[in-house]
Amino acid sequence: MTLKPETYPAILAKLKGLTTWPALLISNSSVAIGGFLLLFVAITALLAPVLFTVEPTSMHPIDRLKGPSSGFWFGTDMYGRDIYSRTVFGCRISLAVGFSVAVLSVSIGLVVGLVAGYFRWLDAIVMRIMDGIMAIPGILLAIAMLALAGASLKTVILAITIPEIPRVVRLVRGIVLGLREEPYVESAISLGTRTPKILIRHILPNIVAPLIVQGTYVCASAMILEAILSFLGAGVPPETPSWGNIMAEGKSYFQIAPWIIFFPGLYLALTVLGVNVLGDGLRDTLDPRLAKQL
Repeated sequence: MTLKPETYPAILAKLKGLTTWPALLISNSSVAIGGFLLLFVAITALLAPVLFTVEPTSMHPIDRLKGPSSGFWFGTDMYGRDIYSRTVFGCRISLAVGFSVAVLSVSIGLVVGLVAGYFRWLDAIVMRIMDGIMAIPGILLAIAMLALAGASLKTVILAITIPEIPRVVRLVRGIVLGLREEPYVESAISLGTRTPKILIRHILPNIVAPLIVQGTYVCASAMILEAILSFLGAGVPPETPSWGNIMAEGKSYFQIAPWIIFFPGLYLALTVLGVNVLGDGLRDTLDPRLAKQL
């Protein structure tokens, strides 16, 4: 089968369309830097058992409070546990919480926001419920839920997700209220198009880009909140290595063993920085008009 010369421009246009978004993402330095930092932490979490680590919960009292050296890269804590191994395995908890909270809050917030923004009679009811949730400080709500349900990874994810949902709902609702008045949406309504089709085909595609950006900020906020809860003793169980737990255990020894807090804090800062930089890059890439204004 041979192609006619006049078909070449059409094929090139399709190929260009397929490669436009990856090229834009790679060319954006913020996306590249943030993606690299996040990829580094993700690979560290996946390959934690083979990155020259030991059992993070094993105790060796004879090696307690030893500083960073060739034998203990990040030093040891008051029980002789290897800080490097505990920090590397702690990546799993932070990433699991961050990504889970982002996916759950964005998914639930998308559905609720679409309903609240499109159906005017439900708007007041839904938004008053969201205002009520936002009136309670997120960390207090999380501590209350963890006190009632007990400390576990699933409970931590649920406790952090609930305060994040109203923020996503308000974002989606605001976008839908603007799109609801667009001529193409009103034309679809006048032609008798079913509501689910209008929401999926005409409104949802315009919400995806802001939601992706919002999801990155939710992910970063969830990681910080999980570390705060673990630092306060209300997060994951103490025997589970997480950055918040490690820093909480080392606060009493900060003057003589600052490495207990420094290294997990550094990992947490780099991870949150990577997520936020990635979110800024995605915002500029997915919304060129905003990038020009800045």
